[in-house]
Amino acid sequence: MTTAPVAPAPESPDPDGFLASYRGVSRSFYDSSLTDAELAGWRGERLTRVLRHVTERSPFYRRHLAGVDIAAVTPDDLSSLPFTTKDDLRREMYDVLSGPVSEASIYYETNGTTGAATPCPRGAKDIATSNAAVEESWRRLFRAHFGDRMPVVGLMGPSELYAFGDVFTAVAASLGACHVKIWPESPRVGFRKALRLIEQLGVEVVVCAPALCLSLAKAALHYGYDLARLPVKLFLVLGEICTPQFADNVATVWPNAVVRPALYGSQEALCIATGADNGSLHLSVPNYLAEILDPDSGAVLGDTGEGELTLTMLVDGIKPLIRYRTGDLVRLTAAPPGAPLPGPVVEVVGRVADRIPLGRTLLHPGELEAAILTGVRGCLGYQVVVDHASDGGDDITVRMDLVPGSADPDATGAAVADRLRALTGAAVRVVVDSALDPVTHTGSFVSWKAARVLDLRTAPDPAAEAARQVAHRYAITT
Repeated sequence: MTTAPVAPAPESPDPDGFLASYRGVSRSFYDSSLTDAELAGWRGERLTRVLRHVTERSPFYRRHLAGVDIAAVTPDDLSSLPFTTKDDLRREMYDVLSGPVSEASIYYETNGTTGAATPCPRGAKDIATSNAAVEESWRRLFRAHFGDRMPVVGLMGPSELYAFGDVFTAVAASLGACHVKIWPESPRVGFRKALRLIEQLGVEVVVCAPALCLSLAKAALHYGYDLARLPVKLFLVLGEICTPQFADNVATVWPNAVVRPALYGSQEALCIATGADNGSLHLSVPNYLAEILDPDSGAVLGDTGEGELTLTMLVDGIKPLIRYRTGDLVRLTAAPPGAPLPGPVVEVVGRVADRIPLGRTLLHPGELEAAILTGVRGCLGYQVVVDHASDGGDDITVRMDLVPGSADPDATGAAVADRLRALTGAAVRVVVDSALDPVTHTGSFVSWKAARVLDLRTAPDPAAEAARQVAHRYAITT
């Protein structure tokens, strides 16, 4: 179905009293007073409600879940429910929605760089429940870094059809923090104006994709700024993986700033997990049932461990998804005692499609980035180029842009090469190059692998081709 249906919008923002009850559950969850029995009751009631909602209102799920005994499905056993995949969303389009677009509060869609852009509208329930987790995360992060005062927040989002700007605008407003939308990759803003506004407005918090932390630094150096004199103290990042090694490196580039995860989520699945000041991400438990799958066989491995994250949404909004295979590889573990946020810890290690065979091993994106950036100082970007070696193995070249004087380039290169050789068994060399391929800035637009890995062993895949098309539009000195 390709045309958005139309119907009158509902008159009440909370006709069934859901938002009032949700606020109580959310408060209890975040102050750690929600008991196991209360959580189990919430999850069971919400699962049944959502399954009824989608089978009554979504043409796709009416067909997809035909024959399922909804009353018999429990949060502890979802096996009778089929998976929902990205291909389903692209094929079914508006038929996935549980209601017409006019019942939503705002319309978004995916970026469509590697397939059809799919509709992702959000209604009042979706917005309130997703933003609640972000607001609690920011409240704690800001308190840890700024005490009782609120910083000026700079938002650097990807596109107007993304929820980024609206989500963080609403959260900043709720907390009483001034925000400014500074989108340096927009031709109407550019990096030069973005840097001027950061300096003049005293922007202390920048919300952006991880790669933009480095692009912003490179542009600042290009325009003659002293990074130690700019006011930025906290980068809140999202949109692609951010390993601890990447965050540590950013802190060597920006001497007064630290990197923390803002959230992990997607246009389709909303805010899945939010960031804490120790660098961990915590699942928004009131909103989801999580399963871990073997990404190749689809076998369920449990609700903890490492594998592909699959989500069942517990809010009966405009587009709840059932057993949605995110395509993301994660490690899901219980929060340790004294964790700064409740809920299981979600460590995102990359997308299933971004795994890459190198030498004798198959690496997740996080493993490859960790091997490159461990102990590295002053790196403004990197790219991994892979080709066939003359002996039939793999030949790896790592190109790194290093801040002049920040580290010994020969020693840095030797250490990176040693780690990658030990990990892969392949031939490795490191080249210091201040003019990196512009595709390295496109991770949050397409994929980490398309931005960071140039694989000459095979023809470019659709993601790599899409990244090439995006790259020319985002020069960091515009």
